[in-house]
Amino acid sequence: MTSPERRPDHEVVVVGAGFGGIGAGIALQRKGIHDFLIVDKWDRVGGTWHANTYPGVAVDIPSFIYSFSYEQRGDWSRIFAPGDELRDYAESMVDKYGLRRKLLLNTTITGAEYDEDAALWLLRTDGERTLTARFVVMAVGGLERPKMPEIPGLDEFGGALVHTALWDHDVALEGKRVAVIGTGATALQLVPAIVEQVAHLTVFQRTPIWVFPKRDAAVRGWGRTVMSTPWLRSGIRTVGTVATEIGMGGMVAGPSWLTDTGRRLAEIPVRRWMRSQVHDPVLREKLIPRYGLGCKRPSMSNDYLSTFNRADVSLVTDPIERIDAHGVRTADGARHDVDVLICATGFKLWEKDAVPPFPVHGREGLSLGDFWDTHRFQAYHGVSVPGFPNMFTITGPYGFVLGSYFWMIEATAAHLSRAIAETKRRGEIVCEISRSAHDDYFAKCLRRQERNFLFTPVCHGSNTYYINSHGDSPFRPSTHGEMYWQNRHYNLDDYRYGTPDRTPHRTTVLEESA
Repeated sequence: MTSPERRPDHEVVVVGAGFGGIGAGIALQRKGIHDFLIVDKWDRVGGTWHANTYPGVAVDIPSFIYSFSYEQRGDWSRIFAPGDELRDYAESMVDKYGLRRKLLLNTTITGAEYDEDAALWLLRTDGERTLTARFVVMAVGGLERPKMPEIPGLDEFGGALVHTALWDHDVALEGKRVAVIGTGATALQLVPAIVEQVAHLTVFQRTPIWVFPKRDAAVRGWGRTVMSTPWLRSGIRTVGTVATEIGMGGMVAGPSWLTDTGRRLAEIPVRRWMRSQVHDPVLREKLIPRYGLGCKRPSMSNDYLSTFNRADVSLVTDPIERIDAHGVRTADGARHDVDVLICATGFKLWEKDAVPPFPVHGREGLSLGDFWDTHRFQAYHGVSVPGFPNMFTITGPYGFVLGSYFWMIEATAAHLSRAIAETKRRGEIVCEISRSAHDDYFAKCLRRQERNFLFTPVCHGSNTYYINSHGDSPFRPSTHGEMYWQNRHYNLDDYRYGTPDRTPHRTTVLEESA
């Protein structure tokens, strides 16, 4: 039994050294909280941008938006920066904000358990070490656990099998028959990047994706001057933010008559442009979505669609029936011989125990995975769940407004650092979101969700990951402005504060009616 007087190894342990963990560390420091440790399984910081190194990887939101508002850069090489520049940006943030000495890398958290008697979190690691912390921040991103396709015979394939999120640079593509399963945002980057190397490329498509032209360019000359001028750069960022707010936030939170009209008008030029990229009329129509714009994540590419004009590229839309040692067999009876099979099939996002990717047990042994699986994904502003004192998430359900990931990080990091600082100010060591505040927020999200066009016939056939197995869309149904304000100005009494009681499995907190 852990004694109530036991001091933790660290006041806060942040799990994940991607941009979520980095943003959390900076937010904690700004609140005067400096005793924290950032733990990550990789050997470098950057999270997704360190792990994903497939050919063509790049950000698909302009770099001047896809960055921290308080640390804008003017030296991006392109408007849409390649992945290694995002990783280097993460490294520079760690150095500038003094986080290097607070890192524990090459360490995987395998489980987290709350000790009620001592009000401590016990974090097990793969090195059989247990870290203790008063507070824990789950900064594990949603793009954490690669999802392999559930296709019979996949494990029988005799060639090289690769998932884009676990790219094997030792696998040679030159002169090989290569197949890509999936046509999401990753495939849009990968396919044009490898087509010149391979002997033949086969792309297996279940659902076509909306593709926008990518207004990308190298940043040089006057562009470099503009981006290096803080007030001009901030102005451009503001314009981009407002455009994203109207286009994406408005689509989710705006009135249906306006969003439906805007969506239909936007579809016309996009479909026209997409059709102009493909020569063969039959092939062209296979690449055009039949569901509405915005039902699933769209992306941008200037050369993905035109790649299918090549004689050495095939698009297959018949369902995959089975994979064997030599290739892929589709439902029409055709065989496709393959040397290298690449799965661009995304991540386990809204699945039990997917994020975080280890068991988490709170008060009275309550399992976070079981709670979400039984009661639907939910969290107060995407940050806190009742029954899990002193635990906060950066990317929890109903926390992310579609747009730049960094806006959410800044909002949720500000939220959790404010709650921890308030706990310390009150001289307490336990902080837990009240059930009533949490449930009120969840009910509000569900009410707003009712008018979300994702649940209308417009999105039938989209196979969107925006909707989970519970039939919910756990993205925050609000504008970015609302997310920004509410995470910084929520009622501090929505949380309950207290100290551990010596009675086993009890913690003294303020009454729920307080």
